[in-house]
Amino acid sequence: MFVKGSKMNFVDRKKLLARGGKMMMLEYHLTKRAPGEIPKQHSHPHEQNSYLLSGSLKLYLDKEEYLMEKGDSFYVAPDVPHSVAAQDDNTVILDVFTPQREDFLS
Repeated sequence: MFVKGSKMNFVDRKKLLARGGKMMMLEYHLTKRAPGEIPKQHSHPHEQNSYLLSGSLKLYLDKEEYLMEKGDSFYVAPDVPHSVAAQDDNTVILDVFTPQREDFLS
């Protein structure tokens, strides 16, 4: 199922892969950001595990910055400000949230 109406302008497409119990898993296809463009950070009350399936991205986690490449993963604790910026076209990331992101289902 593709989730429509993404509020994140750097996401070409997000696809709901699975959900049940208190967890959900999504696949995001990201567009490359302009050089030097840093996306606004956001936070949410959910735990988030992310795995980079293809491409590369910069992860902004609170006040830290990391370069992530295919095969890398990261964890975002609840309420921690974060954002990502794709460094390549065709960047795809797998996200797992708990509890489920009800805001993605409406």
